[in-house]
Amino acid sequence: MDFTAIIKKGEKQFVALCPELDVVSQGKTIEEALKNLEEASELYVEEMGIPEGIKVSDTIIAHFELPKHNQISA
Repeated sequence: MDFTAIIKKGEKQFVALCPELDVVSQGKTIEEALKNLEEASELYVEEMGIPEGIKVSDTIIAHFELPKHNQISA
């Protein structure tokens, strides 16, 4: 079963969230944060099971950056 991982850069580490299971983990790199999230999610499912009626998103969440532009005055 596929789950969503949302990864955000924190001050010192990357924070990874699985919204379907409400599991959070972290790591020094994106790869480490994702690996730690997978391990934490496995432990969660082993202990608690997969919640009934869970809907796994097929949405991909990504980050992109735009070059700086002049701001529009309101």
